[in-house]
Amino acid sequence: MASLATAQLTLAPLGAGDLIDRAVRLYRRHLFTLIRIAAPPVLVTALGSISWTISSRHLFSTTETSSFALFVLLFCIAFVLIIGGHVFSLLVMGGAARNLVMHLLWNEPVSARATYAAVRVRFWSLLGAMVIVLIWGSLAVGVSVVGWYMLVIVAVMGSMLLATIAPIWLPIITGSLAGLLATALAVWLFFFMFGRVAYVPQVLLVEGKGVFQSVGRSFALASGNVRRLMAVSLFTYFATWSALMILVIPLGWYGYLSGIDPSPWNANNWPAWYAIGYSVLEPLSSILLAPIWMLGLSLLYVDERVRREGYDVELLASRYLDKMPQLNVPSPLAPAISIPQEKIASPRGSVLGLS
Repeated sequence: MASLATAQLTLAPLGAGDLIDRAVRLYRRHLFTLIRIAAPPVLVTALGSISWTISSRHLFSTTETSSFALFVLLFCIAFVLIIGGHVFSLLVMGGAARNLVMHLLWNEPVSARATYAAVRVRFWSLLGAMVIVLIWGSLAVGVSVVGWYMLVIVAVMGSMLLATIAPIWLPIITGSLAGLLATALAVWLFFFMFGRVAYVPQVLLVEGKGVFQSVGRSFALASGNVRRLMAVSLFTYFATWSALMILVIPLGWYGYLSGIDPSPWNANNWPAWYAIGYSVLEPLSSILLAPIWMLGLSLLYVDERVRREGYDVELLASRYLDKMPQLNVPSPLAPAISIPQEKIASPRGSVLGLS
């Protein structure tokens, strides 16, 4: 078993293409298990989307006070379900990180039970960590949008000045190129900032650290991962939208044949069944593709520790050496997998507390 795990962790650094390739291969190998892991939070979000669609369509059209109060309540419930579903998804991603890293290290089976058990054990720490990640992510979005806006303003002003002394086609081309460059820089800035906290759930559950320690540890591990994190994220984003289009197109054709204008600009005139079906499809597409994001981040985390800390060398040592005695000596490096204290004395224990 150890040899299988060690074979998966090579000393050669993994590029963006290698990470995506390994994530897709692991996804194909554990497809239905990963869908079961991702399904519960997505179903909560889908229920919130249905409630949001129903309440928003009738909230301002009803004339009865009792119905208005009911739709207001439904609207609030929908808001809570949508936010709660997304937070739940982040918690499940954190729980899956430990299970996936255990699979990468020791070929342990990937299971929904192990994932949700990890979430249950450190639920409040995970919740606090996810709040910090969301706040930092919001700050990254704000900084990126402001930077993009400033660059676009400069590009527009430069194009206007250029239009006074050059043919009209030249400022159009230069302005378009400047806008694309500004967008690329804004995206890079977002991933540069958000990448600092990309490994918080992995550190929290794999290394057993506290919330703020996990944030600091993630900052230390995340330097230089912008391009690979961007590649994995953009691949997941476009794959999710591709899956969404595969689901939306049959619904749109059926609606068109039923006399419905399926364009999003006509959404206010959609019948209830079509609007509800459309609102459910986006969460359902997330069930299929969210596991790739989980796998990508877990592979990134393992690869960063292989590069910086000789993660696979520790695994190789555990195959030939006896269990490391518990000397209670602080170490600058974290163990491969943190385990409960009662399992350290287990006869299956291995070097550095590997299990």
